[in-house]
This record gives sequence, C-alpha cells and structure tokens, in this order.
Amino acid sequence: MHPLSRRSFLKASAYGAAALSLSRAGLAAAPAGKPGFRLFACDWTMKKTSDPGSFALAKSLGLDGVQVDFGRLAPGESRPPLLAPAHQDRILAASRETGVAIASLAFGVLNSIPYKSAPETESWVLDGLPVAKKLGVSVILLAFFSKNDLVDDPAGIQETIRRLKRIAPRAADLGVTLGLESWLKVDALEPILAAVNSPAVQVYYDVGNLHKVGEDYGAAIRRLGRERICEIHLKDYDNLYGKGSIDFPAVRAACDAIGYRGWLGIEGTQLPLGLEASLKYDVDYLRPLFPPTLPS
Repeated sequence: MHPLSRRSFLKASAYGAAALSLSRAGLAAAPAGKPGFRLFACDWTMKKTSDPGSFALAKSLGLDGVQVDFGRLAPGESRPPLLAPAHQDRILAASRETGVAIASLAFGVLNSIPYKSAPETESWVLDGLPVAKKLGVSVILLAFFSKNDLVDDPAGIQETIRRLKRIAPRAADLGVTLGLESWLKVDALEPILAAVNSPAVQVYYDVGNLHKVGEDYGAAIRRLGRERICEIHLKDYDNLYGKGSIDFPAVRAACDAIGYRGWLGIEGTQLPLGLEASLKYDVDYLRPLFPPTLPS
C-alpha cells in the first residue's frame, strides 16, 4: 500500500474505533470549552532517550509534549546527562524550536542504580529539582523497577521513605512533585504516601503496569484521587491501543471521576507497524477519547 494512503487508512480506522468505544462507554467527544487532556510520549519510547531529537519526532506524530529522561550514565560518567546545564539548554532549545512542550522529567536510571540503596542517587534526585524548575515542568518520575523494585522489600521501602521525607520540603518549595512509578498496588502505595506525608510526593500511575499485576486500575485511580496522582502513563502490553487488554474508555471515566486533566503519556507501546506508524496509530486512537478541550 502506498505510504500516504496507508497512513490515512490507519488514522481513519483508529478514529472510528475510538469513537465507537466512546459511544459504548457513554463518553462524548468534546466541543471547544475548558481544558481537557494533553498527550505526550516518553523519549525512551521513541528510542531517543534524553535526546533533543525526540521533539521533532513528537511533532511529526502530532503529540503535545515529550517526557524527557535524565539519561543513562555513559562510561566514565558519574551523573545523568540532564543534570548538566548544557544538556538542559539543548532540550529547551529543541522544545522551543518545535513548539512541543516538555511534559515532565523521569529518572529511569534509578532502575539500574537504585534510589532505595545507592548513595549517589539521593543527590541526583535532589539536584534534579532545580532542573525541573529551569525546564518549566512540575513532575519528576522516579522509577522503581528492576534493581529498584520495592515489591517484597520492606527495608528498601523504609529507606525510600526516609529519603523522600528529607527531599519533600525542598521539592514543595520549588513546586515540583516526585511521582513514584512501581509495581506496587494501591494497598502498598498508600502507607508510603502516608509516611512521607507531603503533597510533593505522589503516585505516577501506569495503567498497563498495574493491570499486568492484577490491579483494577479504574478503581485504583478513583481510590487514590486527584490529590495523590501526579501524572498517568497509558500503556498496553498486548497490542496497539484499543486492540489489546486495556479498556481506555474506562481510564477516561476514572479520570473524569476524580477530575484528572492535563498530561497523559504514551509509554512502552507495542510496535507491530514499526516505531513511527505504531505511535501515530496510538496517538490517533487516543485523541477522541482524551480530547484537548471539554464542554464548559
């Protein structure tokens, strides 16, 4: 099939499927009105981790923003790349040149050099707070997977709580929220939030991750509420969006129930059509479900 006609076919199919899902869920596409949702993709999902080139790709996909990772350590380096002012300037320049926003930041490096135990990571996260301020964002994702996993690790949880309690006042002063993304279900997350007891530490909710471990993500989003969820990743481990196991209209209904508006992120998407075509399919599927404006 010719590339242009193929893209048009995919876009039409995605919009049709999304509109049908909306109708079945009782959710209406929104006319112009109050602010609704903005879509971003994680730079690592676009295979451009901490790369200014992620913004041009995001623009070509019709995205509103990019979640920028602090980057991985290259041989001989002792700090993630985005902690360097020159790299921050490159990211800012790419955002301004393309008109694509920096949605939020992420410390993915914590999966291999754990926040729960490695001494240097405490200073990295602390030093990341003014970076968020400089880049004009209010959320930093802290990743708790792989070597940083907190499941069945009470000692790691206690050390994480200790560190978060120390950093939370500084984050609050700068207007930055630290979002905890993990395999922990809501029952395990709530005691951590209660122990830290700061609005500057919240949950970074990933519907695909928590569905994978058996959580009812719609119920969990409602239980956590708007005051404890800083941002949301949309993910489906099984297929393109709308074709897999995640009920995205149910995610929209849960967002509506708690009054969540703003950024939603495409992360870890399946790529059966190749990188760009698959991401574009997902963007086109999500737009009618999560429109940029809602009825007044």
